[in-house]
Amino acid sequence: MRRLVDISVPLQGGIASDPPGLGPAIEYHDHASTVPSVLGMFPGATADDLPDGEGWAFEWVRANTHNGTHLDAPYHYSATMNGDERATTIDEVPLEWCLQRGVKLDFRHLPDGYVATAADVEAELRRIGHELAPLDIVVVNTSAGARYGQDDYVSSGCGMGREATLHLLERGVRLTGTDAWSWDAPFVHTAARFAHSHDPAIIWEGHRVGRKIGYCHLEKLHNLESIPSTGFDVSCFPVKIEAASAGWTRAVAILHD
Repeated sequence: MRRLVDISVPLQGGIASDPPGLGPAIEYHDHASTVPSVLGMFPGATADDLPDGEGWAFEWVRANTHNGTHLDAPYHYSATMNGDERATTIDEVPLEWCLQRGVKLDFRHLPDGYVATAADVEAELRRIGHELAPLDIVVVNTSAGARYGQDDYVSSGCGMGREATLHLLERGVRLTGTDAWSWDAPFVHTAARFAHSHDPAIIWEGHRVGRKIGYCHLEKLHNLESIPSTGFDVSCFPVKIEAASAGWTRAVAILHD
């Protein structure tokens, strides 16, 4: 028996889903407000000619490709990947990466701003009894998932560091995900560490692993606490936007009950 679990958030305006100034805006047009535009396409028609006097509903959306649940392409992290190759854009991401066996790492106990390590990954894999295989999709359940839309969402949850990310990629993983705003630790925490250490290596360290090994990750996943650690597949095909750094996706966990 197969069961589908939505692990995406809706694209929604007016909530704290992104840093100030970077969120989406949606303008809704209902059946009554569009009657004039419909009639303008059919000279001589009146509202009485329309079923129940209604036009059509549609929306204008102002968003960037990293709003809502989305898949980042390697091009987002750098112009190059795998050494000196041109980085893959979202319309070039291999489709086989986007429908694979899933595994969930439960890192909800880790504090906000914590940078997860390879040891953290291995400890969780041992706890759930899973051995990684090439193309497994690894999703990380952080404390940020429960804060989506709240004022502290962007600053919540742990992040995946360079070491942890490489640990996954070196075992053949090519697509990962998080319910936090970023795969990396929230920037406010990294900025505080940088102010103390002035170490540039800590800035966007998880993302920038893609310069060495090209990979994709999902951000703003949701509802991960409702799925098991193993026993499911993930489907997350991105919208095909030419030459883009990311694409929105309706990510779904497919459970095999």
